[in-house]
Amino acid sequence: MAMFPGLNVPANSGSDHEMEDAQDLDALTLAKSYFDLKEYDRAAYFLKGCRSQKAYFLYMYSRYLSGEKKKDDETVDSLGPLEKGQVRNEALRELRVELSKKHTAGELDGFTLYLYGVVLRKLDLPKEAVDVFVEGIHALPLHWGAWLELSNLVTNIEMLKSLSLPDCWIKDFFMAHMYTELQMIKEALQKYQNLIEAGFSKSTYIISQIAVAYHNIRDIDQALALFNELREQDPYRIDNMDTFSNLLYVKSMKPELSYLAHNLVEIDKYRVETCCVIGNYYSLRSQHEKAALYFQRALKLNPRCLGAWTLMGHEYMEMKNTSAAIQAYRHAIEVNKRDYRAWYGLGQTYEILKMPFYCLYYYRKAHQLRPNDSRMLVALGESYEKLSQQAEAKKCYWRAYSVGDVEKMALLKLAKLHEQLNESDDAAQCYMLYIQDIFSCGEQLEHAEVSTALRYLGQYYFKNKLYDEASLCAQRCCDYNDAREEGKALLRQISQVRDQIETPSADLFAPLSNNNTPVRRVSPLNLISFTP
Repeated sequence: MAMFPGLNVPANSGSDHEMEDAQDLDALTLAKSYFDLKEYDRAAYFLKGCRSQKAYFLYMYSRYLSGEKKKDDETVDSLGPLEKGQVRNEALRELRVELSKKHTAGELDGFTLYLYGVVLRKLDLPKEAVDVFVEGIHALPLHWGAWLELSNLVTNIEMLKSLSLPDCWIKDFFMAHMYTELQMIKEALQKYQNLIEAGFSKSTYIISQIAVAYHNIRDIDQALALFNELREQDPYRIDNMDTFSNLLYVKSMKPELSYLAHNLVEIDKYRVETCCVIGNYYSLRSQHEKAALYFQRALKLNPRCLGAWTLMGHEYMEMKNTSAAIQAYRHAIEVNKRDYRAWYGLGQTYEILKMPFYCLYYYRKAHQLRPNDSRMLVALGESYEKLSQQAEAKKCYWRAYSVGDVEKMALLKLAKLHEQLNESDDAAQCYMLYIQDIFSCGEQLEHAEVSTALRYLGQYYFKNKLYDEASLCAQRCCDYNDAREEGKALLRQISQVRDQIETPSADLFAPLSNNNTPVRRVSPLNLISFTP
């Protein structure tokens, strides 16, 4: 038989498919109506025996959705929202057997391969699912749903590079999406910039993805600017508005978050994103029970909503319900093992339960996903400290400072650790760097313990007979209520010593104690240049 160039199908197969489509047209049209009405069993019944690929896909997909609907109904009837993942779709095993036979015979098209991949993923067979999704993408490259399902199964950059993907323009969208998911933000932004230059400059999807990328690296101002631009261009857009609300929550922008919530309710109050935005609004108002209720509503609409599981875990943490928080975070990890927030949240819950070995495991997982996030490193350092692994704790705190300490806590914790270990020289170095770091921000942080650092430095200089520096630290201590009396006492001591003897100032920063903590050597702190 003659063959079409590049296709392994007979020349008359197109007409065969057309004949099958024509024969099944009535049944397909009727079944499609029932499918749109969400009467999935009814749709599947009228498609039995149909031979066309379209009819077969709709038949199998209806059976799959019927099983999903029954699973959700059973969950709502018998269990609370946190146990949603424990009920299974009973149709999955039958579907896998039937689709496997068709797959072996090479009779599955792009859409049915996609369904087969979803079934395998639901049955916790990720390797087989990846192979099937890749095959489905080759068969139907423009099916974005298959690309998204594949993205949820890719765990690292090595796995991504090993995939044999079709060389199609949509692959660039997938790669940019994957770079964002894998926290390779620089590469993701470059990909999106290339797509903008290639003709997608007006794509609201790309603008939203760039905003999400900035959100992931905590460049909050840049992300907010992009989301505001997106709202101007497409005011009725609901996609990604839950991420926008997260940013407004972090910045405590209550009026803006309230306006966003009311606006989305007017557009569509039964969208997952709308429920998450309302939940964030109530959380910002410290109404955590109401917030958790709206996150539960979001999960009823979509049990695979990653953000809702994680945010609900946060709310249960606020309500001191650690067992419910653990369940919520575990569900988030089931949906997406790359969600560092869920791993970090689990670490925090076990920290409350005073189980440092568990904390260490979960914080390590979070750190692997966010290697340059200082919060993960500080949490790891605290866990090591509780387990009396001081050397590891020091490394974590120093690394947190080196990558840009978001919360300005790493140096303080490192200094206190050196202080506990009687490593006074290194403790002084860290306290000085801490003070410089705090004042260089231009604003006083609420948790700043500048007075603690000044007290220690004052005593340290005094012991080393550097009375000018000690006097300056003592004077600065008088600016803080909790250190004022100690500052005055130190000034009296310095005055008494000076009356007895005039001691020349020594070089404080001669080589310090020999331990392996990577503390940088700095010049003596010029406190006069900083204004509390």
